[in-house]
Amino acid sequence: MWAALFPGQGSQHVGMGKFLFENFTAARLRFEETSDILGKDFKRLCFEGPESDLALTENTQPALLLVSTCAFQCFSEETSFQPLAAAGHSVGEYAAVVTGESLRFSDAIKAVKTRGQSMQQAVPVGEGGMAAVMGLDEAQVRHMCLWAEEQSGFTPLEPANFNAPGQIVISGNQKAIDWLKENLTKDIFKPAPSKVRIIPLKVSAPFHCSMMKPAREIMHNVLHNLEFSRSQFPIVQNVDAQNYSSGNSLRQHLIEQVDSPVRWIQCVEKLRDLGATQVIEFGSGQVLSGLVKKIDSEHLATFNMNALDEFKAVVSAYNQDNA
Repeated sequence: MWAALFPGQGSQHVGMGKFLFENFTAARLRFEETSDILGKDFKRLCFEGPESDLALTENTQPALLLVSTCAFQCFSEETSFQPLAAAGHSVGEYAAVVTGESLRFSDAIKAVKTRGQSMQQAVPVGEGGMAAVMGLDEAQVRHMCLWAEEQSGFTPLEPANFNAPGQIVISGNQKAIDWLKENLTKDIFKPAPSKVRIIPLKVSAPFHCSMMKPAREIMHNVLHNLEFSRSQFPIVQNVDAQNYSSGNSLRQHLIEQVDSPVRWIQCVEKLRDLGATQVIEFGSGQVLSGLVKKIDSEHLATFNMNALDEFKAVVSAYNQDNA
């Protein structure tokens, strides 16, 4: 059984979606639609950059939604694809909701631009940040964050992305992150892990933590003014890693997601428990495929489509499996 994955911020790169645009009319129309709605040339942004413009949150989030939904639409036209279920990482969850036909693309593309702007503006530049923590489990990371808050006096510092075993992202006050990197000692853990690494991430804001509450309030108003329908397939959502189809549930969890951690490990495990054996990453890069391999390579095969030959190979594999 096949499931669909949609990547989030960090997967963007200059050139994303170009092979789709060059080979599929549906993709060209979707690029034109996006450019018209948002008043920006997304063909130029995605294919030529520069990288610094594409990396701006208010550009990144619509660009990822655009390319992911293009990939899904083009693939579906070639295969009559209907996934068992879907999941998206952070902003990727909007692509899941759009491809499930719960939310219109024209509404979603405006919503994610607002989402990007509101998340960027929620915290003054430089006051918040994120860092990857390597080598600890969830309980240890929570303990470490509380310890850092108490010892440094800087708050908040919270788990933000549970990406893979031993790979958890924390988010919050930049001073708390800086203090932690300088002062972390293994003796706060019993037993002490042999390897613990704190890797600061190049992000423009402290996503998925309580500092994003102003953005959550904005998205509450935005999404409650949009029409959500029942999804054509279940969507495993980041907030609690449970699967939902009703429009009201999907909307509510998209709102809560803004300042809540992304439970990606549990999302992948839920897809597996629902019966998925193959997952396709629709869109830019292969970050999610790499995480899936770390979570459960034994039971889940991964497929990407970053070039035409890869796209054709996935079409062939899917059609053979569903002949």
